[in-house]
Amino acid sequence: MEFGIMGVADIEPDPNTGYTPSENERIKGVVESALHAEQLGFDVFAFGEHHNPPFAASSPVALLSYLAGRTSKITLSTSTTLITTNDPVRIAEDYAYLQHLADGRLDVMLGRGNTVPVYSWFGQNIRDGVELALENYNLLHRLWREDVVDWEGKFRTPLQGFTSTPRPLDDVPPFVWHGSIRTPEIAEQAAFYGNGFFANHILAPNAHFKRLVDFYRTRYEHHGHGPASHAIVGLGGQAFVAKKSQDAWAQYRPYFESFPAFRGASLEDFANGTPLSIGSPQEIIDKTLTFRDGFGDYQRQLWALDILGLPHGVLMEQLELLGTEVIPVLRKEFDSRRAPGVPATPTHRSLVEAKYGDATPRQPRPNPNRGDNLSGVSPYQDSPVLQAV
Repeated sequence: MEFGIMGVADIEPDPNTGYTPSENERIKGVVESALHAEQLGFDVFAFGEHHNPPFAASSPVALLSYLAGRTSKITLSTSTTLITTNDPVRIAEDYAYLQHLADGRLDVMLGRGNTVPVYSWFGQNIRDGVELALENYNLLHRLWREDVVDWEGKFRTPLQGFTSTPRPLDDVPPFVWHGSIRTPEIAEQAAFYGNGFFANHILAPNAHFKRLVDFYRTRYEHHGHGPASHAIVGLGGQAFVAKKSQDAWAQYRPYFESFPAFRGASLEDFANGTPLSIGSPQEIIDKTLTFRDGFGDYQRQLWALDILGLPHGVLMEQLELLGTEVIPVLRKEFDSRRAPGVPATPTHRSLVEAKYGDATPRQPRPNPNRGDNLSGVSPYQDSPVLQAV
């Protein structure tokens, strides 16, 4: 079982002081939180993508590339790469490059996002959102697995003899999660390819996403990837922890009540009715274990901590308490309850072993400059010779 944090670097005023951090402060704070999470033994640091204020999250590939050079153990992931408005060719190249920098410690989570205007900003139509997501990932999947791609679709110019560079590390692409909160087509695509499925699991009633997760698991088995119980599932969540329960509620209340999405809502009702976890370490443990009761065994739990204008110092305290008093207990509890045979999240090492066994992984070495992609010359020294058109 993996535990980690996810965020999108939203910038909100502190309701206690009125202070709003600058974008620079926010970006540097995200870096510090990721480094501290690794020191505390968190398994995953995930960062999302937004292109509008009040977020400082327009370039997760830049942030994660920097963190790849500053960390050595923690898995780096996006907590949404916009598969709808990013060119799949750009995604293929950017994240393969990052995968090399991170020595394989990279996952990619794909999603449609929840910002309506972003479609027009990047030349797309929100009415095409589901079609874009499906078509773009179908292309991305091929770009990471085929040295030379001929392709034609609806939403971008055709590709003829195209090679995405660099090739994935060891010729094994990053593990992909498909994130969705409402779309069965996305769950079906994740199941078809045998990829992971991530349910955001925040801002909605408890177990609200169970039907979608169950659908994904059923289709995972249907497509021949293994039993439904072996499908790879991740869940989000929100948490705020303090040594004493009453302190957690008192500290968190002004952040909750001042946040625009929650104004007028009861913190108690929201915490009781949704996955929001507030209280002592034991209360966070107990609430998180109810997620397994609702969804069954799953592989990854990410918490959204760095939100609602929480000051950086408070965030670091949250990481400390979760890392030292909550996660160690949850590891033991989840492990003791896990059904036999349920797999862990695939890692680069496990994917390499599955592909090569005891053989040496491929290390692509380019041939000299071809000048074009249509001359029939192989792009790599071990590629099959292409037939000239």
